[in-house]
Amino acid sequence: MVILRKPVARLSETTLARFVNRACRAAKLRGKVNVMVTSSQELRSLNRRFRGKDKPTDVLSFPPMSEFADGLAGDVAISSDIARKNARTLGHPPAEEIKILALHGVLHLAGFDHESDSGEMAREENRLRRQLGLPTGLIERNGKMSARRR
Repeated sequence: MVILRKPVARLSETTLARFVNRACRAAKLRGKVNVMVTSSQELRSLNRRFRGKDKPTDVLSFPPMSEFADGLAGDVAISSDIARKNARTLGHPPAEEIKILALHGVLHLAGFDHESDSGEMAREENRLRRQLGLPTGLIERNGKMSARRR
């Protein structure tokens, strides 16, 4: 299920649902993934509640609790506000940025964790974004931005 609480130009719930299904198949993730595109304020609230970080973020992934896991791979929440800003900065449409963030969330649900692996998630994100026709992946570009700040 896809819920667009904050509309994104040239992106419908149906289009995003189709993309998420493709991303799940490509990542070999079984089960349904729910996606909510909403405000930075709501992402900040979720980030504070579930991760203890009182700040907005671009994407959050929530694996299902074991008692609800039957057929559910998890949930992904995306900030349309941050996606719009990043899209403008990077020179691509906001709808494309939402897909980049959705792919990132799907990979987390598939068990990848860029904060603790040795580049596995970055390599998989890079491979899948090319396969799915997306520009630079989230991990790849964040690495380049961090290198520039040093």
